[in-house]
Amino acid sequence: MNSLAPLVRSMSAAGLEVCEQAESFLQSALWGRFKERFGWESRAFIVDWDGFGERPLLTLSRRLAPGIAMTYVPWGPELPEAVPTDSGNRSAALASLARALRPRLPHSAAFIRFDPPWYSEGSSPPPAIEQPFRRAAAGVQPPDTVLVDLLPGEAAILAAMKPKWRYNIGLAKKHGVTVTQSGEAALDTFYQLLTQTAARDGIAVHSAEYYKALFELCRGGGSGGEELALYTASHSGDTLAAIVVLRRGKTATYLYGASANLKRNLMAPYALQWQAMQDAKAAGCAVYDLFGIPPNDDPAHPMAGLYRFKTGFGGSIIHRSGSWDYITRPLPHALFSAAEKLRKTLRDRKKR
Repeated sequence: MNSLAPLVRSMSAAGLEVCEQAESFLQSALWGRFKERFGWESRAFIVDWDGFGERPLLTLSRRLAPGIAMTYVPWGPELPEAVPTDSGNRSAALASLARALRPRLPHSAAFIRFDPPWYSEGSSPPPAIEQPFRRAAAGVQPPDTVLVDLLPGEAAILAAMKPKWRYNIGLAKKHGVTVTQSGEAALDTFYQLLTQTAARDGIAVHSAEYYKALFELCRGGGSGGEELALYTASHSGDTLAAIVVLRRGKTATYLYGASANLKRNLMAPYALQWQAMQDAKAAGCAVYDLFGIPPNDDPAHPMAGLYRFKTGFGGSIIHRSGSWDYITRPLPHALFSAAEKLRKTLRDRKKR
């Protein structure tokens, strides 16, 4: 093991509020409280990385079957800034954390699934994750995404987009598409559009209660200062598209989007994204995360259109390592992985 690798010196249970110090919304107290409403048990810890300092950690556990559970660490751990970025150091840190977590989690946990937050940019491969971890049969969070830098002026942000994207933003405005930050009041409209999108594109969506719960927790500002915005784009009385954007700290994240089947030639989604970027910049955000693209520009990929749409807004393409399992009970893990792989295959077929 690399001598520079940070090891867990101690770990102590803590209240969820410690996760308000986390950088990512997926490691936040808000996300822990949100997932508790949908069958997950959230636990927070303070992790002392020997020689590097302390950081909070959020874990989420749920029952999979009688006597079998899993624990999930979304975009964690967040290591102290002084930790060397070498992938060997990070893998060693991850293994140290998994060993420290195991006795603190439910005895029924068959595995701990990690979605490490570390990433590479451009054409570089994602950071390597080494033994004793095994790649998960299906990912949880999107490992690849586009990050748009909001620090330059608006003209410079537009200039970094592909010409067709600037044209489409202008076209939507020219033809009278109006964008409104509608907020929680437009949730029913958003969900109607979402069901249309799911039927058209063959994607799965959560229940309406799922989105309502997130807005409820963010009402008046989340526990960590989160702001959840719902934008709608309309034309002559028709609502054409809607997006949900979470602002937390210096990052705004495009979480969910939906569009109608009519008037698609008016380019409403382009106008929505540009307005959300402008508002995020005005709110003090430095980054706009488009939150999920295919790993590369493959025309055969079922979500190739999503890649082209999101990368057209400029920004940096980044690659995380995806979901990795630390196995504590091999047989239950093998059975769950087989079922998970089958579900993923069937879901992917629906997208084609």
